[in-house]
This record gives sequence, C-alpha cells and structure tokens, in this order.
Amino acid sequence: MTASANPAPAASAPVDEAEAARIFKIGFLAMVAFFVAAPFVIYPVFLMKAMCFAIFACAFNLLIGYVGLTSFGHAAFFGMAGYLTAYSAKSWGFGPELAVLTGAATAALLGLVVGALAIRRQGIYFAMVTLALAQMIYFFCLQAKFTGGEDGIQSVPRGQLLGLFDLRDTTTLYVFVLVVFLGSFLLVYRIIHSPFGQILKAIRENEPRAISLGYRVDQYKLLAFVLSTALAGVAGGMKTIVFQLASLTDVHWTMSGEVVLIALLGGLGTVFGPVVGAFVLIALESYLAQAGSWVTVIQGVIFVACVLVFRRGIVGEIAFRIKKPL
Repeated sequence: MTASANPAPAASAPVDEAEAARIFKIGFLAMVAFFVAAPFVIYPVFLMKAMCFAIFACAFNLLIGYVGLTSFGHAAFFGMAGYLTAYSAKSWGFGPELAVLTGAATAALLGLVVGALAIRRQGIYFAMVTLALAQMIYFFCLQAKFTGGEDGIQSVPRGQLLGLFDLRDTTTLYVFVLVVFLGSFLLVYRIIHSPFGQILKAIRENEPRAISLGYRVDQYKLLAFVLSTALAGVAGGMKTIVFQLASLTDVHWTMSGEVVLIALLGGLGTVFGPVVGAFVLIALESYLAQAGSWVTVIQGVIFVACVLVFRRGIVGEIAFRIKKPL
C-alpha cells in the first residue's frame, strides 16, 4: 500500500496546545511589562484611552472572529453603557466600580434584546439589523433628557474605588484601568479556549454541521452576543470614567466603524490583534489630529495600505509568517 501522493500541508496540522499556551504566556507577560513601564515615557491618558478601546475591540473580536457574526451596531452598547455609568455616578452617587457594572449590565440587557431580534439573521442581514437597531438607540439618546442631548453628561465624578482609592489621582486611575483591561483580556482568552469557545468556532466554520450534531446554535450565538455586548459596556463605562464624559459620539454609527477597523487592522480571530489594532488607531488619531479635516483622508490611505500589505491584519500576518498562534 503506497503513501498518499498529496499529503496534508503542515499548516493544517493541529496546533500543539502546550506550545500555544507557552506563546500566549510570553506574549501576555510582555504586554504586562509594556503597560507597567509605558506611563514613564508615554502620556498616561493616551494609554488609558487605548486600553478602553482594546477592551471594546476584544469584545467585538469575540463576536466576529470566533462566531463569524459582523455587528455594525456595537457602538450602541459602548455608548449606552457610558451614559448609564455617567448618570449612575453623577445622579445616584455610585462609586466607580458600581457605575461601570451598571453600564455593563445595561449593555448586556440591551444586547439580549437586540440579539434576540437579530440573531436568526446571517451575513449582511445580521449586520444591517444591528445597524438599524443601533441607530434607533442613537436617536433615543439624542432625545432622552437624562443623556443631556448634544451636550452629553459632563463632569462625571471619578469617585473613590471601593471607598479607598481616589481615582482623581492619575496613577491610581491608570492602575484601575490596567487591572480592568487585563481582567477583560484574560476573560476573553478563557472564553475562546473553553468548550463553549470551541463550539463557537465550530458554528463559525460549519453551522449546518453544528446543528446536525445537536447543538442549539441560536442559543450559543445569543450568549456570545450578550457576552460581547457586556464587555463592550465595560469598555464604554471605563472610557466615561477616564474622560469624565458621556457623549453622542460614543453611540454614533461611526464608533461601530472604528471598532471594525481596529479588528481588521489587528487581525480577526487573533488574541493580541485587538490590542495592537487599538493602539495603532488611537495613535493615528492622536498624532494626525493637527492635520485637521485631512486626518480622515490620511487614515484612509494608511488603512488601505495596511489591508494590502497585511491582509490578515498586523498580528494575523505575523502569526502566519512564524506559523505560531497569536
């Protein structure tokens, strides 16, 4: 009996779990070391903004990268969580931890409603349904009294974390944001490497087969959608605490576009991609701000160049080149 004339390529071999875990540990420790040292050479507010958007991107990547669902309405959960965080901190006197949890719970509840309506659709139809519902939420925020309309909710108090740590101190606030970011990052990593995460990947690769195996696909997708919106809510709440502001910008459809760009830049379905993509986008926005109205044109050229050079995203392309999961 002769060997097969067309052996399977090496890339199709299963990934060594021990090797993948070792690479993740190295990457995670390097990331932690960077964030610990970075405030000494980089403006802390820039870093905190990038971490908030990295949480947002990780939440979005969980949905698009591991379930295959493209939401064009994630700004609704990001922005609404920001409003509830701001309102609960300013009007109800909640501490920062309770305020952020209130925003995340609001985003999760809203995600449950939106997901229940949209989850049975696929592809562009799912994307359009989420966009339409998000626009409804935007106009609600524009008209509702508690949001402050076009002025938003300003001068949001940062308060004291657990009644002990004053977040008006930049260093304390930075540590708080860093802990929340790392916790969210590890949570996403745990989800995608759990049995639940393996089922999500199976649904992404071959949904009819997953159904034939007896999985209730819609329930798994809905749960993934709610988890994604809850994490997006954490990101929105943290951004509100950092900048002491909740505005219509965060709930506008362009914010959904930004998180899509972040995910594409970093690399869909990669663990570290959303973090890298968030830093690239925030850096572009910060350093190109002096270009005025030309900033969007310059960003567009850079994004087109990145898509042409890094078709799998920055991290995705690196992982493909070195044949290691990132």
